[in-house]
Amino acid sequence: MMLEDYRIYGDVLVFDTTYRTNRYNLICAPFVGINNHWHNCMFACTFIRDEKTESFVWLLETFKKAMEDKTPTSIFTNQDQAMANAIERVLPNTRHRLCIWHLEQNAITRFGALKKDKEFKYAFNQCLKGCVTEQEFEEKWQAMMQKYDLTTHSWYKRVYELKEKWCPALSRDFFSARILSSQRSESTNHAIGFKASKATTLIEFNTTFKKTTNRWRSTKKYDEFTCSKLIAFTSLPLSGMLKHAAQVKGYTQKDFEEEFGYSMATTIQMIGRTEECVFYQVSLEDKPWSAHQVNYIHESQCVWCTCKHFEASGWLRYHCIRIIHLHSVTRILDKYVTKRWTKFAKIEAWNRLKNQDPTQPYMPWSQTMMKNYYNLILKSQENKETRAFMEESFRNSPKLVEDLLDTAAQREEGAEVASDIPDVADNTQSNNDVSSASSTSINVPTILDPKRAVTKGRSKRAKGGL
Repeated sequence: MMLEDYRIYGDVLVFDTTYRTNRYNLICAPFVGINNHWHNCMFACTFIRDEKTESFVWLLETFKKAMEDKTPTSIFTNQDQAMANAIERVLPNTRHRLCIWHLEQNAITRFGALKKDKEFKYAFNQCLKGCVTEQEFEEKWQAMMQKYDLTTHSWYKRVYELKEKWCPALSRDFFSARILSSQRSESTNHAIGFKASKATTLIEFNTTFKKTTNRWRSTKKYDEFTCSKLIAFTSLPLSGMLKHAAQVKGYTQKDFEEEFGYSMATTIQMIGRTEECVFYQVSLEDKPWSAHQVNYIHESQCVWCTCKHFEASGWLRYHCIRIIHLHSVTRILDKYVTKRWTKFAKIEAWNRLKNQDPTQPYMPWSQTMMKNYYNLILKSQENKETRAFMEESFRNSPKLVEDLLDTAAQREEGAEVASDIPDVADNTQSNNDVSSASSTSINVPTILDPKRAVTKGRSKRAKGGL
């Protein structure tokens, strides 16, 4: 299920290690995404002993292999250099974004005497997430540095060097599903770790983890059912665009309705035109500083806005909706309907299950056989003869399986091949003979608790009497 979710919603990944640890101080680090109902979905979860570059490299390579080598478009992490090094090595084509929430928390500890200055905090927040263009960001950042004499401050210089990773104005060309911080991962921490403490064992955590993911999937099923049966209703007149939004998006109609309502509260001004394109300036009536330029192409009915909201989130913002509505377009163009946000996001997965060949062995068979063999091994481990029999059977089984597969392949090709597969009964008798003569002794290992790990920021995360 996690792999199916990652195939559809794996374009954005949130990976964070600032979580509560367990009895052994191991670090819990979930891989979290966002589904088409704007809820958390779990892709994977890991425990690691340390936060070194090599550990993160191994972890990301293992995750990538498990997810069929598909890499996300954007990945959000905290400000950890070891993690950044690992992402650069394993996911070189993925856009690495820093969590603004963590950046804000780190900044508070660096404000010093400026912590009580409201004007400075406002200016810093504007640089952090209030700029639309790169020019606007540069002007505000340099003005803040000059006004508060921070040009030589090492921390602010370091943050400025990383601006490509956290400044929204410099990252609007990359899809990020409107995540400006790892709030998704923070909410996962509360959802998974609410029962965890310094006394929690790995088995107890696993039980809590499975209950959490099952609860998320139950919510997902309810959302899918609701959006498939819901009748479109809106407080606004049900225009063609709203009807189409309800048809293709269902559950997201409320979000689209909100943007549509904002579009009706905007003022527009035509600032130029060519034979193919018309240029508008759109802004909210009470917020003239929110103005954006929107270009409309007549022939294709396409729009482009300086806010680049669609490129970053897959949603049309009210600037574009206003211009589309102005030109009497009653349907949302297919290119502006991002499938991962629609109620048809999992249609390929459902069709794949529906069209599955019933003659093919179903995947859970392997799980059933592993369980049966495991139970047989546990039952046999206390007796020397049964252990020897199991070992000899395993040594002979690969040869039998290969012979059966070769015979089946030859039969399919129409070749007349004499069957020389060893008789299973004779083999069983042979195994009994070997087991009676064998006296191999196997020592069952004692599994000890893992050693406590020493992690970064342990004193900050740890609570209680540790």
